[in-house]
Amino acid sequence: MNFPVTIHPMLVHFPIVLLLVTSGAGLAYLYWRPLPELRIITWWSLLPGWLAVIAAVITGLFSQGGLPPDAPYRPVLNLHTTGGFALIIVYGDLLYRRWLNRPGRDKKPRAAAGTSGDLLDDPKRKLYLTILFALGGLLVIVTGMFGGQLVYTFGVNVLK
Repeated sequence: MNFPVTIHPMLVHFPIVLLLVTSGAGLAYLYWRPLPELRIITWWSLLPGWLAVIAAVITGLFSQGGLPPDAPYRPVLNLHTTGGFALIIVYGDLLYRRWLNRPGRDKKPRAAAGTSGDLLDDPKRKLYLTILFALGGLLVIVTGMFGGQLVYTFGVNVLK
């Protein structure tokens, strides 16, 4: 399949922004102020960011199909690809846990436990959520750094 090389670079900016916003708003909610606006921003940017990273990974896999397997940049490319899959897993786990704890599901047990019902308000999950948000944000930055190195250092898939 002759896949246009330019699709992947056009798509990568969406997951970068949306997932960094998810992590930033989530951490701000947990450690700065538990504002309802931060909760809304956290959850509303998560699903589109996760779908966008899936699209970026798929188009990236197609784009790398025509690259030589013994190229000097292959270790960086492998790290970049691994980072993309790790982002799918980390934010997918966050999305799944949000779905399991969505508002309106099992209200009585949560009310008895003294929580508002939102995953961000569960004190037992604060550390786990912190790890997911921080790890996710770090993965976005590192994976993007490897992508930038592929483009600007090695000129991978740059149209001339």
